[in-house]
Amino acid sequence: MTDAESRPPLPPFTRETALQKVRMAEDGWNSRDAERVSRAYTVETRWRNRAEFVDGRDAVIAFLRRKWSRELDYRLIKELWAFDGARIAVRFAYEWHDDSGQWYRSYGNENWLFDEQGLMQHRHASINDLPIAESARLYRWPAGARPADHPGLSELGL
Repeated sequence: MTDAESRPPLPPFTRETALQKVRMAEDGWNSRDAERVSRAYTVETRWRNRAEFVDGRDAVIAFLRRKWSRELDYRLIKELWAFDGARIAVRFAYEWHDDSGQWYRSYGNENWLFDEQGLMQHRHASINDLPIAESARLYRWPAGARPADHPGLSELGL
């Protein structure tokens, strides 16, 4: 995909199209396919993820590969928080374990800014990790997209 290509839904967002964009992002990240995920961002995208700054689509791919090599059995749920024009804010939580078998639930917020083609230009993420017991896990669907009937964050009390 080139930067000139379109990635609907396009801004300005309505509630319906913002919800659609959030679910598309969630499904992409749950694929754990760095190249697929990177195509949702502009070539010059700029990120802040925790204390790390990521510039450009190639750096996004490298970042995601590194992330998912450490965050094993990753499962993510995103929820729309707010939207306006070309901006969307989400809250999210994901579960994963490290190579020693310790499980975590990571909670965070993201602010997104899209270009007119619907590609994300900026992504600012704040994330905190909470160690959890395996028995406390709430995301137990098979790898890939969250099933349509699986509860979201609010329904799970998160």
